[in-house]
Amino acid sequence: MEKIRISSLAKELGVKSGILIEKCHEKGLTHITHHANTLIPEQAESIKQVFVGGVKKPVPAKEEPKVKAPVVTTVVEPKREEKAPQVTPQVAPRSGVGSAQQGKMVRVPPKVPHQPQQSPVVRVTPVKTFWKRKPQHGGYMSKRRDSSGGYTELKKAPIKEKVTKIALEPPITVKDLSSKMGIRANEIITKLLLEHNIRVTINHILSEEIVQLLGVEYGIVIEIKKKDTTDDRGFLSEQVPSKAEDMVYRAPIVTFLGHVDHGKTSLLDCIRMTNVAAGEVGGITQHIGAYKVELHGKHIVFLDTPGHEAFTAMRARGANITDVVVLVVAADDGVMPQTEEALNHAKAANVPIVVALNKIDKPGANPLRVKQQLAALDLSPEEWGGKTQFVETSALTKKGIDVLLERLLLESEILELKANPKVSARGVVLEAHLSEGRGVVASVLIQDGTLRQGDSILCGKTFGKARLMINDKGLEVKEAGPAIPVSVSDFSSVPEAGDKFFVVKDIAKAREIAQERQQQQRETSLAKYQHVTLDSLYSKIAEGKVKEIKVILKADFKGSVEVLKKSLEELSTSEIKVKILHCGVGGISESDVLLADASDALVIGFYVATEDKARILAEEKGVEIRHYKIIYDATNEVKSAMEGMLEPESKEVVLGQVEIRQVYGTSKYGNVAGCYVKSGKVTRNSNIRLIRGGIIIFEGKLESLKIVKDDAKEVRAGFECGLKIANYDDIKPGDIVESFEIQKIARTLPV
Repeated sequence: MEKIRISSLAKELGVKSGILIEKCHEKGLTHITHHANTLIPEQAESIKQVFVGGVKKPVPAKEEPKVKAPVVTTVVEPKREEKAPQVTPQVAPRSGVGSAQQGKMVRVPPKVPHQPQQSPVVRVTPVKTFWKRKPQHGGYMSKRRDSSGGYTELKKAPIKEKVTKIALEPPITVKDLSSKMGIRANEIITKLLLEHNIRVTINHILSEEIVQLLGVEYGIVIEIKKKDTTDDRGFLSEQVPSKAEDMVYRAPIVTFLGHVDHGKTSLLDCIRMTNVAAGEVGGITQHIGAYKVELHGKHIVFLDTPGHEAFTAMRARGANITDVVVLVVAADDGVMPQTEEALNHAKAANVPIVVALNKIDKPGANPLRVKQQLAALDLSPEEWGGKTQFVETSALTKKGIDVLLERLLLESEILELKANPKVSARGVVLEAHLSEGRGVVASVLIQDGTLRQGDSILCGKTFGKARLMINDKGLEVKEAGPAIPVSVSDFSSVPEAGDKFFVVKDIAKAREIAQERQQQQRETSLAKYQHVTLDSLYSKIAEGKVKEIKVILKADFKGSVEVLKKSLEELSTSEIKVKILHCGVGGISESDVLLADASDALVIGFYVATEDKARILAEEKGVEIRHYKIIYDATNEVKSAMEGMLEPESKEVVLGQVEIRQVYGTSKYGNVAGCYVKSGKVTRNSNIRLIRGGIIIFEGKLESLKIVKDDAKEVRAGFECGLKIANYDDIKPGDIVESFEIQKIARTLPV
């Protein structure tokens, strides 16, 4: 015999379990006290007879069991005899029975005469259903209880009209696009991944092409608005149009590049007839300066830089101010590693090069050998049928100085450099600093127009007035024309080297635009330029954005460099050319990353490591660095990238670097290294490579890792540790142990 629970029976009758328990007590079933209690079928059937449609049937008084009646909450209905067809039970009120009148509980006095017409109605509350399905809407409609105890249907929320046209300002993230289009961000992310093979996050910045494509697919017209405040053409349009008769000769701007201590500053010192190098620490240039010299009534402006890194950093910011590069090579030392790097930076800038064979007066000078070395680097002298002018110079004897200046003037005549001094000035910041007496001071080079004292200047994200102007000789000037370097004071903040400046009519306008640029920089902090990577190479080739693959190549030996260079260049086709911008022996340095950033190139390392600073800089600039141990892996990956058939990527993540400071020889374990963790961390199970002089000499695993005598799972930067390399003992103090791990990452095309 199957029993029935009170809760199940209450659900079947559509009443609360508490009401059902009360009726069980009235039937004499006093053992029923909980909704989990059960009834036999006969008892359940008798209880069912009490309820018809959720209302209690009248029960004769003689059948009422003599038990203590429970407290019943009653509701007194208003006197509506003509509208009260409800069936009322004949239950005599008892002492202590509560009655509800107008929403308040009152005590009913005992022994009240029976009044059938005003008998209280016991209203059984069914199980509440606040959501009812509406087939015509295909969803759920909200309901709420009204004052009479029934339910009132709430009004359906109005349906928003479909968006057909929106306007956005870059940078545009997935979140911004989702908000404007009224489409869930997850739907946009899924669509890009499944249909376009583009993996993004909600805060990912989308390119204009992708935004417009999504607009077409969703049937929404998207207008991308761009602010004109950051466009240089907006300021150029304010200037008076240049007439042919207003254009005058402009002095050429020359930059000295070359290996350290090959005499760049001494040569410039000789040209200027001053002694700049003697006042500098170690004779090495510590700042960027610009100097103007005169020859035969014509002028030349020289930029004295601390090296090709600064030259390239300015070029990466769009400041291509150099007209001619003088490559200084010591005739006795010949071509050195930094000489080759400087040459590659100059070639990447696409400017004419004049070679100064300096220190020609030294006994060991061999200009023929230097010419042969440079000819091997595609820099052939004119007497050998090339296009490069070579000048033999000496900073001590002043030999060849006049010839060098004449060659520079000749190059400038070929370039036909001209400017209009009648328009408002514009130019580039060479360097800036905060001076204790003058405030913010910026060394600027005027490229066009004339800068006058009191002019309002907008410079990048700063602004100010040209209150004090000092030329390269330390004299105060009232105005400066094209190709004249001056020091200008009174800026709102320190501008960056390479920032362009413009003269504007109103200082208020300059302040407003500078503030807008600051705000835009904050908004676009994540919108960094996407450099070419092997992952994005095929897509950019298909879009026609890439016609030339630029590569910077570093390897462990010169022979490896030559073989890799030849193998990569052989991948060139009639449509796509592989160009080796720079190749050298040794680890990947900051200079390599700077050149890659300025030239949009890939960096490939063969059996070499990447310096810590270079790795950090590459992550900031978005430059891709690839490491290989097999030549065919490098060539095959580049070829596959060109064909769009890259396999899933195995990404190498460097965990940290450890410096070996002491080596302890043991008869039982071999050589054990006492180390100091320089950066990151080293873990017991990570892969390691041993680096000596920037060259990888071994790669493997650790056999043990200890702190004092205790085994350690990992040791972080700033702590000392002891380690033993598995199956390898050729370790020396000064060696670097690099800890890394391999992560499997699915390749995706950047937006």
